[in-house]
Amino acid sequence: MNNEEMNGSLAVNGKDYRIVRLLGKGKGGYSYLAESDGQTAVVKQIHHEPCDYYSFGNKIEAELGDYERLQKAGIRIPGMHAVDRDAERIVKDYIEGPTVMELVQAGATAEPYLPQVREMAAKAMAAGLNIDYYPTNFIVHDGLLWYVDYECNDYSEQWDFEHWGIQYWR
Repeated sequence: MNNEEMNGSLAVNGKDYRIVRLLGKGKGGYSYLAESDGQTAVVKQIHHEPCDYYSFGNKIEAELGDYERLQKAGIRIPGMHAVDRDAERIVKDYIEGPTVMELVQAGATAEPYLPQVREMAAKAMAAGLNIDYYPTNFIVHDGLLWYVDYECNDYSEQWDFEHWGIQYWR
């Protein structure tokens, strides 16, 4: 954690966001629930920690490119509101609700959301993409499934929902 994070705030393009709590850590960064001007948002801080099974180029540019690719594909994702390239931070909508992983860990089934994730998978495949189907990347809000990560890669059958992702949804 850097000094800003330890002090409980992060600046994005000069605007301060008070950190409420850590939402999660992924391959590319830390995501925080944050507040500014009475509004909640997610502030993602890119990190450069090594990842044994994934190689990255420019992470902030990858996030921006992936966001555009997912939007064009019609995948339900949170809106992006600000990018601070120098600080490697992104501000995006906060989608309130449990992750699919949290639901399954609490004893619920992911079955009601399989049609929605399969619809996303079909849209991704039609756009030549795979998304990261791990259930921590999906939030249920008002019955709708949201893909809250922006990661996507070129399509490969090996990594599509039916060949890889489904194993984590059962």
